[in-house]
Amino acid sequence: MKITTIHTFLQRESSAGILLILITILALILQNSGLSEVYNSFLRTHVEIRFGHLQIAKPLLLWVNDGLMAVFFFLIGLEVKREVMEGHLSSLSQIALPGIAAVGGMVVPALVFIAFNQGESFAMKGWAIPTATDIAFALGVLSLLGTKAPLSLKVFLLALAIIDDLGAIIIIALFYTTDLSMVSIIISSVSLSVLFIMNRLGVANKAAYILVGIVLWVSVLKSGVHATLAGVALAFMIPLNSKDSTGKSFSMSKQMEHGLHYWVAFLILPLFAFVNAGVDLRGISLEEMFTPVPLGIMLGLFIGKQVGVFGFSWVAIKIGLAKLPTGSSWKQLYGVSILTGIGFTMSLFVDSLAYNDTQIYHYADKLAILLGSFLSGIVGYLVLKFAK
Repeated sequence: MKITTIHTFLQRESSAGILLILITILALILQNSGLSEVYNSFLRTHVEIRFGHLQIAKPLLLWVNDGLMAVFFFLIGLEVKREVMEGHLSSLSQIALPGIAAVGGMVVPALVFIAFNQGESFAMKGWAIPTATDIAFALGVLSLLGTKAPLSLKVFLLALAIIDDLGAIIIIALFYTTDLSMVSIIISSVSLSVLFIMNRLGVANKAAYILVGIVLWVSVLKSGVHATLAGVALAFMIPLNSKDSTGKSFSMSKQMEHGLHYWVAFLILPLFAFVNAGVDLRGISLEEMFTPVPLGIMLGLFIGKQVGVFGFSWVAIKIGLAKLPTGSSWKQLYGVSILTGIGFTMSLFVDSLAYNDTQIYHYADKLAILLGSFLSGIVGYLVLKFAK
């Protein structure tokens, strides 16, 4: 990836981060004002699609979480594939530091959450909530520092966040799958096989991949496996290099990735934040925020993330498995480690899977995500700002 391309991507993500902040504030205002009933009615809006006996009927909230987020994960899949094939994750030396740091950033926050909630079976469903990093917010905060943050540090955060997202995908597949439908699984397996054959035969028609991808999404949605995984599976089947009817080479994967960035950054993620970040603060007491689940989430994001990312990085560098990002200091690496505690959209998404959008914790779990992310963003920014 060329440096100019990285700059363009980072600038785009910083703009998206600012928009997410504004949308979150709007959702909070609506939920905690006289317009709360209008806001909640919007979330409950019934949307139904029917083809013969096939019916998909969900409230708008779930269409966003199951449908639009599948597009987001499709984009993540395209980014992961490109980076692994020819980008910053294409060699062992490049993947070493962000890979090890990402593992630490998932393991330690999970352990922090487990330490607070061990023995509570329902609460333990949320162990993965503090393991996620919001790439748009984290890169947005880092971009505010301008030249004070070297490009190598931004590339490190980008690679770490991509690996982190891949880890979230694996966690969702393994731990947040409900009762399985064998018929739907067979249909999704056939769809994947067709996509694979299309890839190997060099089919260069985007519409064909999208059409089979829709069948894949519907079958995965009906199977009991979370529908967003269909987006990742489809992304892995999109050819990185193709030839059109005239024999001219092009990258379908890169074209789709480029075309989706703006839609995801400025529509899908803001809409997801709008329907998920509306926390009713009126029903939350200070006492509730100090119960095990909110504490596990907040401390998992703010403490667990920085300890895991920086601690694993420090060990990897000291024993020679990896090197400090070029032109950066230990204090800057620590500052970036704090920024990875900005979970926001990804943590809210895992929270919706873990607790099924129930309000058993009276929004204290979601508020904990916002507070942990806010603390990580502010403290991480200040550490980087005053780092030499």
